[in-house]
Amino acid sequence: MQHTVVERELELKLVLSPERSIPVPARLTYRTDDPYAVHITFHIGSDHPVDWTFARELLVEGVFRPCGQGDVRIWPTKYEGRSVVLVALSSPDGDALLEAPSSAVSAWLERTLRVVPPGAESERLGIDDGLAGLLARTPADDVWLRDRFRPSSDESS
Repeated sequence: MQHTVVERELELKLVLSPERSIPVPARLTYRTDDPYAVHITFHIGSDHPVDWTFARELLVEGVFRPCGQGDVRIWPTKYEGRSVVLVALSSPDGDALLEAPSSAVSAWLERTLRVVPPGAESERLGIDDGLAGLLARTPADDVWLRDRFRPSSDESS
């Protein structure tokens, strides 16, 4: 099965206070070989970018209404007349509130949903094919079954 990657570079804003934010270049990534997840990579000026992975469904819902709990919370809002999506991330290293333009996030999500529609994610994982391969009979199974149920020489005499 061919794997597809849907990416989008965009500039998010790291909200430091209601009056102050700083730009953070980011990359949104969706891979059909990991169909339930979205990946966000933040380029924060260090040698190592910061990666976050969470459910695509969470981001889809967060564009329309508040959702999430714990480490990832997402909700839509308006700020200075613009529609934005706020993403609150919490980790042992700290917390961050990021602002993304709703139109850019929605357009990217629409592309991911065209590639793998909601409800079709499990088909991309190939679980059924994998299980069929694991459970398929092999020539060794036939030998084992034949030998297992053949009477021993002691029983036949």
